[in-house]
Amino acid sequence: MKTRICSSLMLGLIGSMLAACGGSNSATDSLNSSSKQLVRSQKAAACVAWASGGTYTAGEVVTYNGATYTALVNQTDYAGTGWNPTVGSLFKSGGSCSGSPSPSPSPSPSPSPSPSPSPAPSPSPGCTYSTWSAGIDYSKGTIVKYPANGNYYLEVNNGTNGSDGTDPTISTWYWQPTSCSGSPSPTPTPTPTPTPTPGCSYSTWSAGIDYYKGAVVQYPANGNYYLEVNNGTNGSDGTDPTISTWYWQPTSCSGGSPSPTPTPGGFVVSQSQFSAMFPSANGFYTYNNLVTAMGKYPAFANTGSQTTKLQEAAAFFANVSHETGGLVYINEIAQAPYCGGGSYACAPGQEYYGRGPMQISWNYNYGAAGSALGVDLIDNPGLVATDGVVTWETALWYWMTQSGNIGVTPHNSMVNGPNFGQTINAINGGIECGQAAGSVGNQEMQDRVSLYTKFANMLGVSPGGNTGC
Repeated sequence: MKTRICSSLMLGLIGSMLAACGGSNSATDSLNSSSKQLVRSQKAAACVAWASGGTYTAGEVVTYNGATYTALVNQTDYAGTGWNPTVGSLFKSGGSCSGSPSPSPSPSPSPSPSPSPSPAPSPSPGCTYSTWSAGIDYSKGTIVKYPANGNYYLEVNNGTNGSDGTDPTISTWYWQPTSCSGSPSPTPTPTPTPTPTPGCSYSTWSAGIDYYKGAVVQYPANGNYYLEVNNGTNGSDGTDPTISTWYWQPTSCSGGSPSPTPTPGGFVVSQSQFSAMFPSANGFYTYNNLVTAMGKYPAFANTGSQTTKLQEAAAFFANVSHETGGLVYINEIAQAPYCGGGSYACAPGQEYYGRGPMQISWNYNYGAAGSALGVDLIDNPGLVATDGVVTWETALWYWMTQSGNIGVTPHNSMVNGPNFGQTINAINGGIECGQAAGSVGNQEMQDRVSLYTKFANMLGVSPGGNTGC
C-alpha cells in the first residue's frame, strides 16, 4: 500500500500560489507583500519542465514533450504510477508562460506513513462526483465525496475490482485527495447477488476464522449468506463479510445444511510448521494452495478435539511425504499407462500414472476424482501435475472419501481412532500391510510410521497406538 504526505513546504507553496491569485487562507496571510510579488514574478517568468517525482499545484503550467499543460489538482507525480501531463484527470492541455523553462523540480523524498489524510485542495470547477458508499468498487478516474469529512478523493489505481471497496481516508494507494465544485452523479449500484445454488453447505460465520475461497457462511446478525471469492494471505484473513467486499460476495444457500464451524485460526498446521516438515519441498507444493484446496473438504483436520485434528494432519503429511519423497516428486518415477476397467474409459494418448501428493493412479481413480472435484481428469490427467490447487484436491479427495480394501477412509481411521495403520491399509495395504519383517513392503510401511511419529512430535501431539499394519 502506498501513502503520501503533504509537507509543510508544500502547504507553504500552495498558500503562496493562492495568494498570487487573490485567494486567502492562513498560509497566504502569513506572506509579506514582497514575498507575494516574488511568487508572481517567478510564475510569469517561465514554465516548469514536468518530471517524474515532481510536485505541482492546481493551475501550474508545465512543459512536456514540447507542449504545455495546466495542472487540474494539487499532486505529486510519484515515479512508477504512470501519472504524467497526458492523464486527463490530473492535467489539461494548454497554458501559457514566458521565458525559458525552469529546471525540473527535484523528486519528492520517499513518503512515510501518515495516520490521517491530507486536507482537500481548493475546489476546481466543473467536475462530477459520487457520494462515497461502503462496499462500492469505484473505477479509476472516479471522484467521490466522503460523507464524514466532506472532502473529495480521486481513484488513481485499480486493484482486482477497481477500488476493491476501500476507504479513501485509509487506502492512499487507491485514492488521492482532490477537489471538486460540480454536481453529484448517481451512486453506483452494488454487484447483484449471484443466482442461488441449491443444496449448498455453509458454516455459521465466526469472528477470527480464516475461511477459504469457495466457502459459504451464514452471518448470524442478519441471517444472510456470503461466498468467499478471493483469498488474502490467510484465506479471508479474519474479515467480516458485511464489510470486506473484496473477500466476500453476497450469495444464497437454499436446501443446505450447516457444516462444522472451523477451528479459530484456520488450519491447525501453520505455514512455518509446514515448511519445517518439508524443507526440500518442490515449489509446486505450496501451503497456500493446500489451504485453498481444503475448502473442498472442510472436515479435514477439523473434526474432533485439537489432539485429533493434529494427529490427522500428521498422518496425512506422513503418507504424502512417503509417496513423494518429502514433497519433492510430482510425477511417478516408474511411469506406466495404468489403464484398467471401471466406469471411466481411458482417453486416447493419456496415461494415468501416479501424480501429486498422494500419487493418484489408474484411470478409474482419475475419473472419480475429477467427477467429485468438477474437473475433467480423464482427458486431462496432467492437471494433477500442473495445477497447484487441483493437485492437493486430489490428495484430499482420496484421504476423505476412499477406503481401499478395508472399507474405512483414512480420515475416519484417524478421527475414530487414532489408527494410523488403517490409513496405510487404505492407501497401499495390499503391498505394505501384513508383510514379512525385512521385506520391501514391510520397510515401506515402517517408513510411513516413522514419518508419522516424527510429524506428530513436531506438532506437539502423541501419535497414539495402532501405528503399523
